[in-house]
Amino acid sequence: MTDHRDTVVVSDGGSGAGAVLGVIVLVLMLAIGWYLFLGPGAGQSSKPGDINVDVNLPTLAPTAPASS
Repeated sequence: MTDHRDTVVVSDGGSGAGAVLGVIVLVLMLAIGWYLFLGPGAGQSSKPGDINVDVNLPTLAPTAPASS
């Protein structure tokens, strides 16, 4: 009985598509992070502790006494 134990190693140079895709994803994630945390999407507030709320309370008119 004969055993054929051959190891075949094939090493090809890839086209780098995975690296290009990784760079594109990294740039997109950095752009989204900038937009949310530092850019226009960050929500600008000139005075963070100043809250202005207008409350209009209804006026109560005096009620007439009930007549019997």
